[in-house]
Amino acid sequence: MDMQLIAIGHVRSSIKNKESAPKMESEAGAVRARIELDLAYAQGLDSMEPGARLELFTWFHQSDRTPLMVHPRGATDKPMRGVFTTRSPNRPNPIGLHRVTLVAIEEPATLIVEPLEAIDGTPVIDIKPVPKGS
Repeated sequence: MDMQLIAIGHVRSSIKNKESAPKMESEAGAVRARIELDLAYAQGLDSMEPGARLELFTWFHQSDRTPLMVHPRGATDKPMRGVFTTRSPNRPNPIGLHRVTLVAIEEPATLIVEPLEAIDGTPVIDIKPVPKGS
């Protein structure tokens, strides 16, 4: 069985590096960003409407894949914790989860979303609607 993780698009953002990126979309510094999808996935946007809440899954392509323990939020004054109890992007398989609002859709396959803390060029691997009541 051939299973692959394939990027369906990329983040286009004013955040240019890990150092200036907020830790979560709810923090100051998260921005309005563009999600430019590969045209092969344009049909997947059918029936999406501005105002929808979405969960974006990204591949943190610049993360360190070796840590099993990290300082929460990068604060070295806090004791280290197991990486799976944190939202650190540094982990064995660095998948990012971002809850955003769809602001607009630009033809043929670009989403404008906010707030997003992912850096420019981050691969997007999936998009899902936020379940009602969440």
